[in-house]
Amino acid sequence: MVDMPHGARQETRGARNDGQPAGPMRYFGVPLLISGVLSILQGIAGIAKDRLFGVPRHYEYRFDLTSWGWIHLVVGVALVLIGVAVLRAVSWGRAAAVTIAAISLVTQFMFIPYYPLWSISVMTLDLIILWGMARLAATFA
Repeated sequence: MVDMPHGARQETRGARNDGQPAGPMRYFGVPLLISGVLSILQGIAGIAKDRLFGVPRHYEYRFDLTSWGWIHLVVGVALVLIGVAVLRAVSWGRAAAVTIAAISLVTQFMFIPYYPLWSISVMTLDLIILWGMARLAATFA
């Protein structure tokens, strides 16, 4: 505690309790939103059967492009919602962010043959989110 004029005291240590994210949470909440928006765009392009994606001939996880579009759309919406929860400093935000980033990482990995550059870019964001949220969970928990 620090003494202030007129007998007021200011708390100098402890957790913030104003519903705003701390700096590191804000830093890793924004990539969640970016990854979500990119996944939503990828999903919309897949649902619209855009000619943007190549279709591999021999691939074990080959689905219809519309199916991949719906998968990416659902994962993208979940990423955006959880990104907003992390930015609002919701208590379950970190655990949900780690879970959905891992799911997004796996789906992007399976989508590499369709559009490698896009998938690897989103995978990089997902890895940053996973690393940051796991590190924050160990530090702030």
